[in-house]
Amino acid sequence: MRKLILMMSMSLDSFVSGPDGDIKWVFTGDQEAVAWKVENLWNASLLIMGRSSFQEMATFWSTSTTVFAPPMNQIPKAVFSKQRLKAAATTTKPGDAQAPTAQLQPGAESWAQPYVASGDLADEITMLKAKDGKPIIALGGATFARSLIAGNLVDEYALLVHPIALGKGVPIFSELPAPRPLKLVSSKTFPLGSVAQIYRPA
Repeated sequence: MRKLILMMSMSLDSFVSGPDGDIKWVFTGDQEAVAWKVENLWNASLLIMGRSSFQEMATFWSTSTTVFAPPMNQIPKAVFSKQRLKAAATTTKPGDAQAPTAQLQPGAESWAQPYVASGDLADEITMLKAKDGKPIIALGGATFARSLIAGNLVDEYALLVHPIALGKGVPIFSELPAPRPLKLVSSKTFPLGSVAQIYRPA
C-alpha cells in the first residue's frame, strides 16, 4: 500500500503563494534545498495534482531543462478533474507562431497520458493508495491540497518553509473541519534559511 505525501513550499505565515499567485520567493537559489526537493520527487511512484496545476505544469515541464525536469516528466501522473482536460501542450506543428524553441524532454509524453481521476476524491485516493510501490506525491495546487487535507487523506506532509512572511496569501490549512494535531518526524535547515519539515498525523 502506498502512502500519500503532500509536498508544498510555504511562507513562515503558512501561505503557499501570495494573494495574486506570486511564488517568486520559492526560488531562493539554495542548492541544498533544491537537492532535497529533487531527491524527494524521485521517491514517488506517482505525482498527483488538480486540473489547473496539471495544465500549467504540462506546458512548462515538458520542455524544461532544470534539475526538476527529469522526475517531473518521467514519473507517472494522475490529475483530479471533473471537467474534460485540454490536450497537454507537449507537441507543436511546424510553423506554429507560438512553438517553443526548446526540445521535448525525456518522459514528456507522460503529460499526455495521465490517469484522470474524475470520481469521488476519497474513493480515488483510496484506490491509488491500494497499489504497491513508492509513495504518491501530491504537488498542488492550493485548492486540491486543501481538499486532501480537509478529507484527512494525507499520510505525510513534506513542507519546505521559506524565511519570508507574506502577510496575506493563499493558505492550504484553511478548510479543516477541526484542529488537526501533527507529529514532527524530521527537520532540516538549509544554508539560506529554508527549513524542510516532515509531519505525520499524530
